[in-house]
Amino acid sequence: MTQTVLIDDPLTPQQILAVARGAQLALSDQAIARIKMARDIVEAFVDSGARGYGINTGVGALCDIVISAENQSALSHNILFSHACGMGEPLEIEAVRAIMATQINNYALGKSGLSWDCVEVLLLLLNAGITPVVPSRGSVGYLTQTASIGLLVVGAGQATLDGKLISANEALTKIGRTPRVLQAKEGLSLVNGTPCATGLAILAHARISELANWADAASALSYSVLARQSETFTGSTVMLRRSAGVQVTTENLLGWLDGVARAPEAKRSTQDPLSLRAIPQVHGAIRDELSQIHDVLATELCGVSDNPTVGGTPSEPKVFSQANAVGAAVAFAADRISIVAAQLGAISERRVDRLVNPLVSDLPAFLTTEAGTGSGFMIAQYTATSLVNENRMLGTPASLGNGITSGLQEDILTHATPAAEKALRVVRNVGLILSIELLCGAQAQDLITEDLQRGSRLQQLHRMLRAAVPIYKDDRPLNADIERMFDEISGQKPPFELA
Repeated sequence: MTQTVLIDDPLTPQQILAVARGAQLALSDQAIARIKMARDIVEAFVDSGARGYGINTGVGALCDIVISAENQSALSHNILFSHACGMGEPLEIEAVRAIMATQINNYALGKSGLSWDCVEVLLLLLNAGITPVVPSRGSVGYLTQTASIGLLVVGAGQATLDGKLISANEALTKIGRTPRVLQAKEGLSLVNGTPCATGLAILAHARISELANWADAASALSYSVLARQSETFTGSTVMLRRSAGVQVTTENLLGWLDGVARAPEAKRSTQDPLSLRAIPQVHGAIRDELSQIHDVLATELCGVSDNPTVGGTPSEPKVFSQANAVGAAVAFAADRISIVAAQLGAISERRVDRLVNPLVSDLPAFLTTEAGTGSGFMIAQYTATSLVNENRMLGTPASLGNGITSGLQEDILTHATPAAEKALRVVRNVGLILSIELLCGAQAQDLITEDLQRGSRLQQLHRMLRAAVPIYKDDRPLNADIERMFDEISGQKPPFELA
């Protein structure tokens, strides 16, 4: 049965994620009433003849040009068309759904003034599984992506349904609607605010949080093969680090390693390398960061991010032209996601190198079943290294980019949407790196000749990995195995998730 998420109070990041992944969205009577009241305030403001940014004036550097009543509808339409100038490959369906759910959540706060008719079109499209085609590049804030979504409301642009490309008019027909004639402020409200960056950041945050659990599983599998130190994760790791993330990671590792035999006496060492020894400290710090980022995103969903916002009553309408659409908090949060995700991938690649490196692993060189005639996972480690390097470049904070646009009117830019979009790319790369580590860990388990006690939980993990991908014998392209493993772990929990 399809889940339905109800907007009454502001949504949580978990609820936005649920809609992104297919849940239906509904609004309470109170939420709809707030949307309608805000629209009544806008219409009363227009009738009053007072000046309001983007309502009866131009936008950006054109904010002092007064727009007559008969041209305010044209202004709204023109904003959509002129702002829909994004480029690049389309955003994925989950990403667009996350943005749309966040937009509707923002309108339901009752401070934007977009008509219920327009909001309902977005809602019906979302619940019908109709996804606007949204170019991923070309935004310094949010305008180009949200304009591509708003085009469908007026019968322009394109969408996908069940994997097929359809026109905006076909999309509207399927939900029983016709193209809307926008009124004052509606074009601006359709493109404005932080929902684009917030929706993308929520999706990136959710994905890296899920991968953090797989990182614990992968690292435990690698550790069980490579570790030479005793009691690495007991004692001071738990007692002296006042970090919830370190605690969770340590509990996960100890759970995964339950029943695993210690290294033979002849192979024991005083201290393992940091890529093994520091798993709780690195993974744990990442978890702590992700917890803080979650709070930032939850707070963003509770706040109005339109400009201008409306207040008062229809009898005493008020319009506030401020800067609530500036997504600095989301930009900083998304940049942090990229940084911590890149680190999760970097430590994973170091473990991959130790698994394939015959100088330190005591395993067949590069985990090959046919030394000399086969290269095994030699080049897969190259791939992991390449992805780590790409993440290093993508980890440069977008929020530091700055720039000046709109004839000096927008002379400070935080690049929230680019920060969130590239965070999604970093997170995907991390998923691929972890997939390589899982494949190497499973292969290492297959190639161990000693009769060692392996622990029931890691045995189950190994069986799961082998059910997805058989042992590698240089008998097929390895990239397909990596992609298959990535699909296996994406959006799923590892077996025996403990904390």
